[in-house]
Amino acid sequence: MQTTQEPREPDFPEAESIRPDPDPDQAGPDQADPGPVEPQLFDPGTDGQAAADFVVPPEAPPQAEAMSPAKKAEPELGPTGRPWPDLGEPPAVRPGDKALIMAMCNQKGGVGKTTTTINLGAALVELGRKVLLVDFDPQGSLSVGLGVNPHNLELSIYNLLLSRDVTPDEVIAQTSVPGLDILPSNIDLSAAELQLVSEVAREQTLLRVLSKVRDDYDIILIDCAPSLGLLTINALTAADQVIIPLECEFFALRGVALLTDTIEKVQERLNPDLEMLGILGTMYDPRTLHSREVLERVVQAFGDKVFHTVIRRTVKFPETTVAGEPITTYASDSPGAGAYRMLAREVLARCLVG
Repeated sequence: MQTTQEPREPDFPEAESIRPDPDPDQAGPDQADPGPVEPQLFDPGTDGQAAADFVVPPEAPPQAEAMSPAKKAEPELGPTGRPWPDLGEPPAVRPGDKALIMAMCNQKGGVGKTTTTINLGAALVELGRKVLLVDFDPQGSLSVGLGVNPHNLELSIYNLLLSRDVTPDEVIAQTSVPGLDILPSNIDLSAAELQLVSEVAREQTLLRVLSKVRDDYDIILIDCAPSLGLLTINALTAADQVIIPLECEFFALRGVALLTDTIEKVQERLNPDLEMLGILGTMYDPRTLHSREVLERVVQAFGDKVFHTVIRRTVKFPETTVAGEPITTYASDSPGAGAYRMLAREVLARCLVG
């Protein structure tokens, strides 16, 4: 049996006693008042000049050191710990370009995919883009968030996937924001995953649908379901780029490796041009150490792939869902609206859409 020694207290050196400096205006009991100090005289020697002419002047203060050149102001650091980029003016729209398709993807639910799809789309419209949002989640959250009642839909994205007789113009709905349209969804989409299994080129079904409207828009954003099933594979196959919203919380961080593995498989087998545009930190609370540490780890792992923009928690986002409109119109001057406007500029700078 091992014997354990009782821990010893560390030896701290005894602190020297600190005594206050004597008050120069009060002489102590053993100190005599020296009286007024006479000016120091210089012995003139034999040159015959008066002693008063040789009073030693008080020591002159040292000359101020030459001012060093003004240091260049250090760039302001953003919440990711990196300097904010100089994004400049967003690129102009180039007529004739096909729409860029972006998939908002994360197999974990509740990380801000739908919120980001809606508000990023609205912010891109403010920058002169015509945007189509695709609700590719059977829950229909994107549709609800833009004021569309999924239960009242006669046609949805489900009909476009499984019927060649239905055209996109019959399904696309306008939102309250001019220039922002939506392909709505409802619970019927949940059956599409099983029905597409027997289809030829089943992974490219959504690409076939979006190819018909690609000339009508500048950007198409797909709100993916919280899974890595056939619907998400369809979205990744149709997309040019992927944006991964990531809640600044430990359990959300754990699933990123599985998602990036799925993206790599799609790149190898179905869509070699697919690119991960960036990872977006969402639901960030700078007041909590946990949130800051998770964001720091994401930046350490993915570096420049992490967007400089971070979406903070705010009660305004749930309110916009009830109102059925983006935060850019519901609370235009709010920090949340400003964050998505910054994200829109950063997205355009990264993908150079114009």
